Amino acid sequence: MGERARAEELTTAPASNRPESRDRASRIARDPIGTSAGRALSAAAVFAVVVGALIMLVALVNAPGSWLRGYVSEAGTAVSPLATAYRWGLLLLAAGVALLGLALRPASRLLLALLGGAGFLAATSAAVPCTHQCPLPPFERTTVSDVVHTAASIVGMAVLAGAMLTVALTSAFTYVMRRFALVATVLIVPLGAALGLTMLFVGRGLAGALLERILLIVAVSWLAATSLLTLLRSSVKV
Repeated sequence: MGERARAEELTTAPASNRPESRDRASRIARDPIGTSAGRALSAAAVFAVVVGALIMLVALVNAPGSWLRGYVSEAGTAVSPLATAYRWGLLLLAAGVALLGLALRPASRLLLALLGGAGFLAATSAAVPCTHQCPLPPFERTTVSDVVHTAASIVGMAVLAGAMLTVALTSAFTYVMRRFALVATVLIVPLGAALGLTMLFVGRGLAGALLERILLIVAVSWLAATSLLTLLRSSVKV
């Protein structure tokens, strides 16, 4: 009789008060990005970041001249044979950044804002390509699109660095996740500063090209690894 009454009590209890609902809520509280939605978002982020970066790399390799000289964005100018592919690759990468922000939102809303902002700026950079050889002051005459493209790229990278630092300082993430983010931050900040100074005082050339490519490798590596760790539910302490 007691067992039957207990069964009826569980059946008629509100959904939020049932043991299975409380267990599910407890699991989500311990592992907020381990939900089906979180895994789907992180899987989409991994795909978008990796595939987008590969498309950009193919376009860069096939751009006129040595792919180790000039700015990476030159692969998206009108003279490049795969300019459209490059811009679509950058848009896909930008979507991956935003998707990662959505996947990490339960653990940190600040990351949603930072990664969403970085994704928007990357998309702006793709939508507003620079002109041939991406001329920048004070060494060359420039256009409005050159300034908009470059400003979106620089600010977007700075915002991404802020996202890396946020992960490194957020205790909800695992040691591996935070350590990887810290290493990425330590690398990307001086690389970005050196690239900015090179663009300002030296202009377009081999030094700036190498610095930019190393910086982008660090950024894409962090995005891909963070998305993968999130997909594997190895980013949040449980």
